[in-house]
Amino acid sequence: MRVPERLSSTTVRNRQRGADGRGRTDEESASDGPSCPGSLIVVSNRQPYRHEYRDEDATAPSDDGATSPDGTGPPRTGTDGGGRSAAETQSITVDEPTGGLTAGLDPVMQRTDGTWIAWGDGDADFDVTDERNCVAVPPDEGAYTLRRLDLSDEAVDSYYYGFSNRVLWPLCHGFPDLIENRPTDFDWYRTVNERFAEAVADHATDESVVWMQDYHLALAPRMIRNSVPAGATVAHFWHIPWPSPATFRQCPAAGRVLEGVLGNDLIGFHVDQYAEQFLHCVDRFLPTATVDHSHGTVRYDGQTTRVVATPMGVDADAYERDARADDPDRLSDLLEEYGIPQGTTIGLGLDRLDYTKGIPERLAALERLLERNPEWRGAFTFVQKATPSRTDIETYERYGELVRGEVRRINRRFETDGWRPIVYTEDVLSQADICALYRRADVMVVSPLIDGMNLVAQEYVAASVDGDDALVLSDRTGAHERLGSHALTIDPTDIDGFAAQLEHALSMSSYERRRRMNTLRQRVFDGDLESWMATQFDWIRRVHGDRGRSETNTDTDSDSRERTPPV
Repeated sequence: MRVPERLSSTTVRNRQRGADGRGRTDEESASDGPSCPGSLIVVSNRQPYRHEYRDEDATAPSDDGATSPDGTGPPRTGTDGGGRSAAETQSITVDEPTGGLTAGLDPVMQRTDGTWIAWGDGDADFDVTDERNCVAVPPDEGAYTLRRLDLSDEAVDSYYYGFSNRVLWPLCHGFPDLIENRPTDFDWYRTVNERFAEAVADHATDESVVWMQDYHLALAPRMIRNSVPAGATVAHFWHIPWPSPATFRQCPAAGRVLEGVLGNDLIGFHVDQYAEQFLHCVDRFLPTATVDHSHGTVRYDGQTTRVVATPMGVDADAYERDARADDPDRLSDLLEEYGIPQGTTIGLGLDRLDYTKGIPERLAALERLLERNPEWRGAFTFVQKATPSRTDIETYERYGELVRGEVRRINRRFETDGWRPIVYTEDVLSQADICALYRRADVMVVSPLIDGMNLVAQEYVAASVDGDDALVLSDRTGAHERLGSHALTIDPTDIDGFAAQLEHALSMSSYERRRRMNTLRQRVFDGDLESWMATQFDWIRRVHGDRGRSETNTDTDSDSRERTPPV
């Protein structure tokens, strides 16, 4: 009897662990990294390079070059108020990728001479593009093409701040009460997805692999499938959770979203739970679909979609390298700047100010820790780095106010003349500063109420080069599947249990911390970003080959493509 394929990354790539404890296959070792089976077209909301104006006498931009904390600030005006164009008074700077998927995909794109399609949100973006809104990147190298979409303020408000982040984000994270279904948001979401699809069609060939990223593009796959050559492969990675049918039923236009996603030949999630919940939603809300749970496939509208789970990693080597390169003087200056006494035991949190991240619950657990353990007063400092995000949405603004208010209240309760229990900052920190904090922190607290994966936990482990540290990790993160057995697991809503795990982390023996961290580091390096991309491309290679061997768009029900999607 044939054993069904599992929805696991190990089905495709059998990794060999080297003597250094870091997984690399022979194939990977002999190459320059993951490779795509065809001409690669990446499609994402966020672009890999942003062009910005800067006054000649202005100070340098922040390390992340963002126009606002989440990189979605409004464009600046094109003149200086005196009639001169920005180009006459300002130089153009380029914000380059600094981490995560964008930085990981950039070298792959440079090797493939591919095309990246994204929203152009930099104020100088369209002064450097050609008549097709394309520009060669990286600057001075021109290894691949960046195609930018010029979106109006109304489009951004409705597509990005609207349906993407007022509907799909709270829905997928299990907060249906926070859904705001404004009248025109879905129409704009569909329109912007159409524009992405049209841009893809301009560049796609029979050999193209179209790889979309995340929830901003749920409708685009079917639009793309209907407009690109038959031999092209359409794939998608969904970086956030997928909800249960009970939650998904509250999605406006739920059927349209599912039908759009099922335009993909391949859809990837971080963990099995999200893949399985997606299949259950298709079963429940698209009665004409045929779902094979054992093989992870859906047959719908004459097309087969394969559903897989492949946990994403981080560029572990880069975080280790940056941590080892840390300048002790930089760390001393950082501690002095934030009033943290030398020799203090340090806990660390690093999050966007998002209601999914569980920061108020974390603060409550810290308060409980200090109530129960007065000996840690003056000896333990928790550093909370928070990044304001999507502040145009009232829910996010209120959440930020709540967090800041709780920090002030707890500090007033416990602080002394020379010590605050919580050092809170929304400052933009460089990558070097973050890695210095990762290496210095004795305890990292990652406590989301729900998170698709959570890369911060993995970054911290990779940067923990001294190995004498502890990770406190929510059991509601995708990362817990890989790291939970050797992290200190918490239910972020159980404040007493959370505080108890903080006590455990602070009192754990050095031997126990090193034993746990050694295993955590092996797992993070074995499942790093390059491994994840290689696994993705292996799956894409499989479905790409399947498409090349089959006669596409010839099914007897192909005319049903024109039918009205279910609501």
